[in-house]
Amino acid sequence: MSPDLHAIRIQLSAATIGADAGQLLNMLFGNSSLHDDLTLVDADLPALLKRQLGNGPHAGLPGLRARVNAGARALTASALKPQGLPPEELAELAHAFALGGIDYVKDDHGLAQQDFSPFHLRVAACAGAVRRATASTGHPTRYVPSLSGSLDAVRDQLRILREEGLDTAMVAPAILGLSNVQQLIRDHDDIAFLAHPSLAGAARIAPAFLAKLWRLVGLDAVIFPNFGGRFGCSPETCRQISAAALAPSGDLIAALPVPAGGLSLARVPEILDFYGDEVMLLIGGNLLAERGRLSQATAAFVDQVRSHAKAEAHA
Repeated sequence: MSPDLHAIRIQLSAATIGADAGQLLNMLFGNSSLHDDLTLVDADLPALLKRQLGNGPHAGLPGLRARVNAGARALTASALKPQGLPPEELAELAHAFALGGIDYVKDDHGLAQQDFSPFHLRVAACAGAVRRATASTGHPTRYVPSLSGSLDAVRDQLRILREEGLDTAMVAPAILGLSNVQQLIRDHDDIAFLAHPSLAGAARIAPAFLAKLWRLVGLDAVIFPNFGGRFGCSPETCRQISAAALAPSGDLIAALPVPAGGLSLARVPEILDFYGDEVMLLIGGNLLAERGRLSQATAAFVDQVRSHAKAEAHA
């Protein structure tokens, strides 16, 4: 450690938290975050407080694998974008991804309640498109809508998800608010929630600690920017985030690490060698650039991941 840096350890009474994840952040780093030379690195929480805050995912890594009959292999995912496309065109992309055998296809985090793509129309169109594709392929691809807006709006969006037979959704805890996300998870234990990192880099909180906290309140997967992509995450930071999602922690189920942000098909073997099979690779733009060959490119991505798992099994 640099002589100009110091590690500070403080003790807080668990009674000040009140089983609220937002209050936990407030006590750990509320006023302290106003100092521009402080970073929140980690927190050790007593077992009772962990249970009160959520005690981990309902589905997590094993549940997300089971939803798509993945066995012990790594999972595959992509994103629907760009913004501006109407529901019908987004549904065409979802259909193409599902025909390629992808495990999860999610809304881009920029898709919300917008005039060009209203939530209820987008979800109905994309869910229907994925159902048609899975009827053809036999692979249970999951469509993952992005939830946004007020707490009441998100609750209504979850009602729409259930009506469409969906069981997986994405939230941005730093945008929606961790206390709100905590309550949504408590109220919808049949839904798996993926955490998107939008705005999570705006404060001086160690990314690995956010992953640890998101897992604790019940988020089933943690999306984060992979090293060597569009963002500046280092390999060591990515390793720490993945470890925070997976590391044994009492009776907490492991959350699923989801590296993303500029991944390409060419890097799939390298990334799997780095993380192993307890991961979901999210490749968006590199697949979408294939346009008319989207299903074929997606199938090649899926085959790479499956082949890596087979090679590891025979090693």
